[in-house]
Amino acid sequence: MNILPNLLRWRSAYIKDKHFMLMLALVIGVLTALAGLLLKWLIHQIEYLLTHQFSITGANWLYLVYPVIGILLTGLFVRFIVRDDIGHGITKILYAIARKQSRIKGHNTWSSVMASGITIGFGGSVGAEAPIVLTGSAIGSNLGQLFRLDSKQVMLLVGCGAAGAVSGIFKAPIAGLVFTLEVLMFDFTLGSLLPLLVSCVTAAAVTFAVSGTGNLFEFHLVNAFAIERVPAYVLLGIFCGFISLYFTRVMNWLEDQFRRLGSPWKRFLIASPILSILIFLFPSLYGEGYDMIRVLLNGKGPDDWNQVMNGSFFYVAPHLLLLYLAGIIVFKVFATTATNSGGGCGGTFAPSLFLGCVAGFVFASLWNWLPGNRILVPENNFSLLGMAGVMSGVMHAPLTGIFLIAELTGGYGLFLPLMIVATAAYLTIIIFEPHSIYTMRLARKGELVTHNKDHAILTLMSMDSVIERYEEQLHPEDDLGTIVRHISSSERDIFPVVDDAGRLLSVLVLDRVRHVMFRTELYHQLHVRDLMSPCAARLTTNDSMDLVMANFDRTKAWTLPVVDAEGLFVGFIRRSHVMALYRTMVHDLSEE
Repeated sequence: MNILPNLLRWRSAYIKDKHFMLMLALVIGVLTALAGLLLKWLIHQIEYLLTHQFSITGANWLYLVYPVIGILLTGLFVRFIVRDDIGHGITKILYAIARKQSRIKGHNTWSSVMASGITIGFGGSVGAEAPIVLTGSAIGSNLGQLFRLDSKQVMLLVGCGAAGAVSGIFKAPIAGLVFTLEVLMFDFTLGSLLPLLVSCVTAAAVTFAVSGTGNLFEFHLVNAFAIERVPAYVLLGIFCGFISLYFTRVMNWLEDQFRRLGSPWKRFLIASPILSILIFLFPSLYGEGYDMIRVLLNGKGPDDWNQVMNGSFFYVAPHLLLLYLAGIIVFKVFATTATNSGGGCGGTFAPSLFLGCVAGFVFASLWNWLPGNRILVPENNFSLLGMAGVMSGVMHAPLTGIFLIAELTGGYGLFLPLMIVATAAYLTIIIFEPHSIYTMRLARKGELVTHNKDHAILTLMSMDSVIERYEEQLHPEDDLGTIVRHISSSERDIFPVVDDAGRLLSVLVLDRVRHVMFRTELYHQLHVRDLMSPCAARLTTNDSMDLVMANFDRTKAWTLPVVDAEGLFVGFIRRSHVMALYRTMVHDLSEE
């Protein structure tokens, strides 16, 4: 019973916090790598068991069945075993950082692995990376909670889990570090980088030890960077930016439509047939689609590239390859959204890589067909560059796109083109969409931590931490004698005036009472309603701290009341309290 408290005391006495964080970072790196390997193994085993006997010369009708079964099994698992929403993994991490002091539920250490393994193995057109990032972050968060670390340390361990997950599942330690800094959007201090690096290196090393040191996608560079192709690189980036915008906007709209259906069974009955029909027509949409990426990256001509149409109606029409790929660009977002909205579990990492590879190949093919064009471009290289472009656009993370694709494929010889395409794609999409697919909903609610230090600190503050709860309450009919009794037994200078139900009506400020409080002859003549003042503004318990500070600035008030959704009085917030907490958090987050 006393083992954990004794262990915590021993740790506090003999192990410094910095050293302990490095030890935990190493443990997190090992656990996240193993979780990623387990998930990949589970997906491969299910997919192989179901599809290894499929014909490549024509359509396979079981494509109509497997995705429906997969979504159904996942939905039942989540509904009756997990009993919690486990979708939108990276958005959940961002929300936990902003609103829950980086605390993630314990079941997320395993539930996303099981759910996404079933979903993707049965054909769900999503990726395994976002679920494993949530798993890694949950491992970090729960280890921090187990050892009763403060919120700053737990936040760092959440980052270690995310970095280790990306590093392990992609064999990309640099991308894991950059992803955490760029996508999770929090400015860790220089002293925080070492635990992140430990997690990244450890996760990558474990994955290399188990699955070999080869790249996730083998890529053999044939034509290196050429200056005359720079216009093509720029145009490819712009093209990828618009593809990213299409994917983001359509996914957001489709999710809203499915959400309006309400019942999960209605969503399942509509979404699962959409997914199965799309996979039946375009088998490349089955699962993560990494086999198709390998074909486009390493194919040497039409005979190789036409393999992407195996198992489809298009098999007998190789001349329709570009039409097939164009259909995939259009319908991939429908397949991904139908998978998640219907009850499946998966992320948008793999879909963005998949879509980018197809977009790059299609762009290169069309470019080479331009009449009078003398500057031909290699389809393989542009397939790789497209992956960086669409990932940069969808995730609003150009650095992650650049380093991830370079590490995934070993395509370092195209580093400058990767930078050009990723930057052009990012600059294109931010003109139309200021937030990524992960952050747009949080941004609308004011719950998004950003690289803006002031905004980040305010987002991390909770309303509960700044509300001053009141037991003293006055009513309009209370006389001056009652007011004086309240004042004499309290150190407060402002009191709420409420009705019988507890709804806030106004406030009574001590300055309004000071000149009459010693005139006993007025104790039964003056009442609260004669002395109370209107509220300069009313805050609610659901307001963001940005809105709170905006109200303080607008009203020039030093104290504002807070009510709940029904107008019932909750307490007061003082500007001085908010500023004191702000200074404390700046100090805590800035110290090494």
